[in-house]
Amino acid sequence: MPNRRPELRIVAPSASPAEAAAVVAALERFMRETAPTRSAVEPRMNPWQRAALLEGVGREPDEPTAWGDPNPW
Repeated sequence: MPNRRPELRIVAPSASPAEAAAVVAALERFMRETAPTRSAVEPRMNPWQRAALLEGVGREPDEPTAWGDPNPW
């Protein structure tokens, strides 16, 4: 997984190295504290159950419509 964090650096001629390091540390802390949390990975569905749901397989056959079609859609 690539590192997507930006590389922070201060470009200010009047800041001392200690001041620049303090600003960068504060920005990194802010980014850590406000980063979105990772969500838990949901367990995978049984492939047979998924196929049945996608196909719309039911226990009982569909009722025929007025024209005799089993599925109006």
